[in-house]
Amino acid sequence: MCKIFCELDATSYQCQTRSIRLGGHVTSIRLEALFWQILETIAASEGMTLGRFLTRLHDEILEFHGEIGNFTALLRCACIRYAVEIGSHASLPALINAAPGSFANLRLDLSKAAFLD
Repeated sequence: MCKIFCELDATSYQCQTRSIRLGGHVTSIRLEALFWQILETIAASEGMTLGRFLTRLHDEILEFHGEIGNFTALLRCACIRYAVEIGSHASLPALINAAPGSFANLRLDLSKAAFLD
């Protein structure tokens, strides 16, 4: 099992902070590089830029719940859920280069309260 983690590229877990505009306000989100890469893949599969995708996701969660407790945690959970949707046996390159549209059903799951805890 340790081999799985030892072979992980160190750059994939380095944190990156990006500034985005949500709800008319500029904010910063800090995530590991691999999460950013997965979010970019999801956004591309939806035919959106990353900024547009994050804004849409943020707005949809607000519409469903009226508030977002921890948006960064929600993004990490969305990435994990996406990985599960692609398949637990998929290799990392398969996850990153997943087919367009594989995020379609995940958006519905994000309305569940478990993602906001």
